[in-house]
Amino acid sequence: MPSVAEKSTSMEILASQFPVTLPIPTPTTNSNLLSIKDVQREEDLLRNPSSFRAWWTAIHTTKEAFNAQLKAERRANVPDDTAILLGPLTTPLARHSLQCLTYLYEAAIVQFPGSFKLWKSYLQMRMSYVLGRQVIKKRAGGRKKLPEMKDALEEEKEDLESWEDGLDGVMGWGEWRSLIATYERALMWLPKLPRLWLMYSSIFFHPMCPSPISHTHARRTFDRALRTLPPSLHARIWVRYLLWAETKGGSTTVSVYRRYLAVDPSVTEHYTSILLSPADSVPRPLEAAKLLLSLARKASRGEYVSPEGKSPYQLLGDFLDIVERFSDEVGFDVDATIASNEANAKAETEALRTDGHSTSMDGQLVRTDGPPAPVGAGGAHDEDEDPLSPRKLNIEQIVHKDGLEVYKDQAGRLWTGLATYWIKRGEFDRAISTFEAGIATVLTIRDFTQIFDAYAEFCESLINAMMESLESPEEDDDENTKETEQELDIKMKEFEALIDRRPFLVNDVLLRRNPNDVQEWEKRVALWGEDDEKVADTYTKALETINPRKATANLHRLYVNFAKFYEEGGSSGSAEPDLDSARKILEKATKINFKAVEDLADIWCEWSEMELRHENYDEAIRVMQRAAAIPKNTKINYHDHSLPVQARLFKSLKLWSFYVDLEESIGTVESTKAVYDKIMDLKIANAQVIVNYAAFLEENQYWEDSFKVYERGTEVFTFPISFEIWNIYLSKFVKRYGGSKLERARDLFEQALEKCPPQSCKPLFLMYGQLEEDYGLAKRAMSIYERATQVVADENKFEMYTIYIAKATANYGLPATRPIFERALEVLPDKQTAEMCLRFAALERKLGEIDRARAIYAHASQFCDPRVSPKFWQEWNSFEIETGSEDTFREMLRIKRSVQAQFNTEASYLAAQTLSAKQNGTSEQTSAAQPADPMAAAEQQARGPAFVAAKKTALPRADEDQASSAPDLPPQQADNADEIHISDEEES
Repeated sequence: MPSVAEKSTSMEILASQFPVTLPIPTPTTNSNLLSIKDVQREEDLLRNPSSFRAWWTAIHTTKEAFNAQLKAERRANVPDDTAILLGPLTTPLARHSLQCLTYLYEAAIVQFPGSFKLWKSYLQMRMSYVLGRQVIKKRAGGRKKLPEMKDALEEEKEDLESWEDGLDGVMGWGEWRSLIATYERALMWLPKLPRLWLMYSSIFFHPMCPSPISHTHARRTFDRALRTLPPSLHARIWVRYLLWAETKGGSTTVSVYRRYLAVDPSVTEHYTSILLSPADSVPRPLEAAKLLLSLARKASRGEYVSPEGKSPYQLLGDFLDIVERFSDEVGFDVDATIASNEANAKAETEALRTDGHSTSMDGQLVRTDGPPAPVGAGGAHDEDEDPLSPRKLNIEQIVHKDGLEVYKDQAGRLWTGLATYWIKRGEFDRAISTFEAGIATVLTIRDFTQIFDAYAEFCESLINAMMESLESPEEDDDENTKETEQELDIKMKEFEALIDRRPFLVNDVLLRRNPNDVQEWEKRVALWGEDDEKVADTYTKALETINPRKATANLHRLYVNFAKFYEEGGSSGSAEPDLDSARKILEKATKINFKAVEDLADIWCEWSEMELRHENYDEAIRVMQRAAAIPKNTKINYHDHSLPVQARLFKSLKLWSFYVDLEESIGTVESTKAVYDKIMDLKIANAQVIVNYAAFLEENQYWEDSFKVYERGTEVFTFPISFEIWNIYLSKFVKRYGGSKLERARDLFEQALEKCPPQSCKPLFLMYGQLEEDYGLAKRAMSIYERATQVVADENKFEMYTIYIAKATANYGLPATRPIFERALEVLPDKQTAEMCLRFAALERKLGEIDRARAIYAHASQFCDPRVSPKFWQEWNSFEIETGSEDTFREMLRIKRSVQAQFNTEASYLAAQTLSAKQNGTSEQTSAAQPADPMAAAEQQARGPAFVAAKKTALPRADEDQASSAPDLPPQQADNADEIHISDEEES
């Protein structure tokens, strides 16, 4: 193993070989530069010194030759340590090739000092021998032409050059210095080219770059580049400059970023992240917090847009994260916070009282006189936004001013952040007061839940910490243990009280959000349970707080429940009932301008019911008399909301209905009639009130008065409402008088039928006809039924004619119904005409008029499709079999075929199939139509059907002929099962 002296000697030997390019090698100073093969090249260059092509060809030819030799050479005899230190210049051939190429480039630059192409090739060659082999990175996609600085930093960090096997900065210090000198000469000739500056700056990112070059010299080089290049090219330099500053860390990073932020504040957020997690220095949370606070305020004023897309609230949230993380380094303690709050409050008070200030439109103070004050670029100087100021921040004031006053919907996060700040500082009492203040001010359940959960978690963690300290007590520390136990008991009680208070706190939040929420006040009362004092205070506070015009539904129930609270002797019922207090509450409620008149009516009704429950019947009547007092001006619109509800109360049907029920129960007949008459006079009665009034009079034997009430109702209401009144009225009248007042009953029926619509008059006609049958003349009854068949609606005419025919048969016999049947056949629709024809034909058969019956069947056949109405044709078929002859039967079949042809269209056929499928006997009829005898089926097939449908008249196709000749063809069904087959001879 070599000794330390031997190692130092070998290091000196290696270091003595550098620099190989300083001074610049020439044939006079280095005889090995040129060989016999290079003589012709030198002569050509001497003959054409101004030919750039000659120089470029010579350089590249020499470079390619050396590259081939270097690839062929192996480092078998070179130690690994030496190869690591010397990198590309490990072998003598590499050093010789560097000298030769340097000689050629330097000679060419003498001829072309302003050629960027030549300088770039020269510098790249020198960098390849010093920095090592460059690693080419593959990049997917394109780059933005003018990206934002944030994006540019990310892209440039990915695209930074990297090298392998570079020259050690200590061993090759001379060679590194020679490379820097070469770049300085190139920039002397081409100072305005940004590409050269960027190539130059890439040296400072090399991991083996010597410290004198990569620190102070690099910073000065970046500064020179910014001073030399035009402002339009500064962005390309600043990207490298900021990345280099991040790698160095410490004060270098801070100073460079501060310089850039003065020009472009868009990377402030990125800078704050660097301040909080620097590479090799102490975090600077105070400066980061002030920068984020400044950005949040500017963003809220619209003066800043976050390149990361953050909202002003998100920036303030980042500020709170820093405050929670570095609470001791950023904010004031409790004493300083209290002093600062007092000073700020005093300053605001003095500013408002100062004569030299007035208030502007937006609420800001405007200076009108006095000495000039120093003003910065953004207004008055604020130390809270100055990152250079060492003064800490008043976190409470910032959270209240910039957070809670601006972002009221995010109060939960702001309050918990402020409380967390005090917890991190160990100020637990201040944290608890902060939690309590937050719970007492938030307006949403979400914010409350966030604060309460954090509050409960803090209390649990505090209790757990105390219990852990008690589990492992220190020796000789009995007094502290007792104090801890006492404090633990106190904290446990406070935590239990907090959990018990949660329903009340939730209710407080909802009431703060909407103090006019009646349901929440009811819940508040329910929370107090049987605590009568608290319940009474809650009711009183609710009634004082709620605005009746803005209250939610059922405000009157709050007054009613409050009155019942005193009436029932408190929530538990243990106290004495206090009716006087209940009456005072209800009296006060009657003066409240509720949203709806019905709410005020409910108050009066509840008051009267309370008096009834305590058997104060006279008082209950007096209460309703007060409520139903009719003013002088009764021409008030009940739905005019511009008037108070007290002025419209006398038109409340709900109030009058309760009043009249009360009078019916405990009043006299006369008083009840008076109340009903008032309702009628005010024109607020509905049909039910009319019926109830008449029924009340009937119960008390006031028959004519009840009929007058019905008549008033029929005058007030129109159909269809008056139909129900007429129906009851007429039935009551007929039941009461029967035939004793027949003319009056007839007048009533005529009045009812005069304005009755066709849809409703059928019951009245039937009642009218029954009256004439029972007490009048049969002839008048028949005329009434005749009128009914003409007046009633179309859907009721068939039933009306049926009744008319039945009545005529009973009174005049069967022959008298013929004209009725004839008129029915003229009026009824087709479907009902067929049914009526069947009844008419049955009548004629009973009378022995066979020909008339056959004519009626023939008339009805035009309305009956054989596929839809098989019942009609079966009945006619039976009729002909029983009473007809062969000619009449043939005539029936002819008519049937003609009718089927008439209905044989595609649409009617589909409809017929649909209706036939719904009938139960379809399958039975089909099976019955098929001949059971095979010989009969064969004869029928040979003879052909008696009637061919229209869709079968077309000529058959070839495939149909083949199908018809198939042996397994089923026999064709007959169109009519009752058809009589006649031979050809008989037809002729």
